[in-house]
Amino acid sequence: MERVDQLLKQEKELFEQRQTEVLTSYENVLKRKNRKVRGGNGIYERYEYPVLTKEHIPPFWTYDFSYESNPFFMERLGVNAVFNPGAIEFNGKIILVARVEGNDRKSFFALAESENGVDQFRFWEKPLLLPDTTPEEVNVYDMRLVKHEDGWIYGLFCSESKDPDAAAGDTSSAVAQCGIVRTKDLKTWERLSNLKTNSAQQRNVVLHPEFVNGKYTFYTRPQDGFIEAGKGGGIGWGFSERMDPAIIEEEKVIDPKVYHTIKEVKNGQGPAPIKTPQGWLHIAHGVRNTAAGLRYVIYAFLSDLNDPSKVTHRPGGHLIAPEGEERVGDVSNVVFCNGVVARENGEVLIYYASSDTRCHVARTTVERLVDYVMNTPEDPLRSHECVLQRQALITKNLGIGIGT
Repeated sequence: MERVDQLLKQEKELFEQRQTEVLTSYENVLKRKNRKVRGGNGIYERYEYPVLTKEHIPPFWTYDFSYESNPFFMERLGVNAVFNPGAIEFNGKIILVARVEGNDRKSFFALAESENGVDQFRFWEKPLLLPDTTPEEVNVYDMRLVKHEDGWIYGLFCSESKDPDAAAGDTSSAVAQCGIVRTKDLKTWERLSNLKTNSAQQRNVVLHPEFVNGKYTFYTRPQDGFIEAGKGGGIGWGFSERMDPAIIEEEKVIDPKVYHTIKEVKNGQGPAPIKTPQGWLHIAHGVRNTAAGLRYVIYAFLSDLNDPSKVTHRPGGHLIAPEGEERVGDVSNVVFCNGVVARENGEVLIYYASSDTRCHVARTTVERLVDYVMNTPEDPLRSHECVLQRQALITKNLGIGIGT
């Protein structure tokens, strides 16, 4: 009997030791200060550590803390990745609505906050439980947040369901549509009807923050299939009289995919655009094919202040591409942005995920981004013209004594 008691005591001590180690590791991650990476391209600064990872998930979301039901202190509901966050400044704090993917592959939304937006993000007590109004919906992800001039904060996200027309035995074909929620306080969320368009599928839909001609205005990405854009693709543009139901009768593509560019396969709006005196500043993603699979990068463009559907400046190439460890993860060689915060002091925080695994921040200003989009040459689309473009820059620099 004494030996049994001793074994039980040792087991309880191991349980408590495991628990302490897990909680200590969690708190150390949350308290860690971030540091700017030296160097860079002058457009923005990267940071050394991701701002959100699965290590930021509260242990009480994943572990059963009861010794009676979990004597080995095992994870019961593990988390695989934290990525693709929507972003907003609210009550002086930066709030991210992250996509959290469980080990079971199901994604859900969870809110995390930080005082400065670059480190020490802490998740709220519980994940966001959306109203369950769409029985066929299997998965939700990639929420874009926007403060609209009508007074609501809207969240637009991908609502995924199994393709009802899939062949027997096909358990991977899916249908993507745009789900919509709205809130005033980020705590109570109202689920609206899914966006209706004439396109077979919709991904990466974003609400413009202001009325245009008295109507709600959307950036869309019409596509034929769940993965393949087909005849669709490009960043679309459409109007709706109201938000519930939101119905777009006609879409037009304002930023098309283009052969042999960073957006040759497909492209889509990231977060809602930033309003500047020079026009609407857009952050978007572009996709091209490679021998190793699809490569996602982030790019930027500017559209007219009075007619946001009219693109005025298209700097060539990417704004952000995966570097170093960002290239490795569940879906490698990918960066994706659906959250940005433009603060009153001119600071811009671009939140991007790498390889469908973790979340990062790039820090810049409106002034720098506007300079970048207005003064970076457009892609001339042919190697010959690209060389001429670069030679002109070299000649200019040699003329002022650089390189001699």
